[in-house]
Amino acid sequence: MSKPKALLIDITKCIGCKACVYACKEANHLPEKEDEELASTSYTVVKEKEGVYYRRLCMHCNEPTCASVCPVKAFEKTPEGPVTYHGKKCIGCRYCIQACPFSVPTYEWESTKPLVRKCTMCAERQKQGKITACSEACPTGATIFGDRDELLNEARKRIQENPGQYVDHIYGEKEAGGTSVLFLSSVPFEKFGFPTNLTEEPLSDLTWKIMSKIPNYVVVSGVFLYGIYWIINRRMETKELKNKSKDKE
Repeated sequence: MSKPKALLIDITKCIGCKACVYACKEANHLPEKEDEELASTSYTVVKEKEGVYYRRLCMHCNEPTCASVCPVKAFEKTPEGPVTYHGKKCIGCRYCIQACPFSVPTYEWESTKPLVRKCTMCAERQKQGKITACSEACPTGATIFGDRDELLNEARKRIQENPGQYVDHIYGEKEAGGTSVLFLSSVPFEKFGFPTNLTEEPLSDLTWKIMSKIPNYVVVSGVFLYGIYWIINRRMETKELKNKSKDKE
């Protein structure tokens, strides 16, 4: 069994070229337009704070809260590292958006059949033995891809060998139970707006503690809402098939 993969993003090496952004858009067939914040059309963005460039993207938590709150299991943490999303299961409740400690998932508000969108950590590319599009495109090595354990060792090595260059912390190593996206920086992470008050306990554990106390009628209502969604979706599909049949006639 292969070891879990991860990304190590060294903010000190980022030059703000946005090659990662463009590569991500091409790999995921997204519009070329740039967004300043994460959006359904931008799975990663490069931001600037006091002359320092840094990235935002899904952190791919080891124990993802989005998966723990999803009533239909539309999110899945894969052994390889990515947190994947199954759009056909999604009922549009958007609990994932509210629960994410990093405020990552976005919604296709402009679509008639909206889905949740976020970085996929190039799960399909990984299946083909390729590295992520963003790490492949980065000209300075600010984003590198590899085994999580090896990247953690590399991050520790950089901090030890350059004590004045880095904050003595690997962001993502333990936050919310740990993530598959790791950051190094010369600037305190809170200055970039990274949440720094997160527990080291997976937030999904807290979810189950809370869910276990919720009355059964809440679960039943969730099933009822899914039933409504399925009926509406089925009617729309049937209508589309009828329209296609008429066009052929």
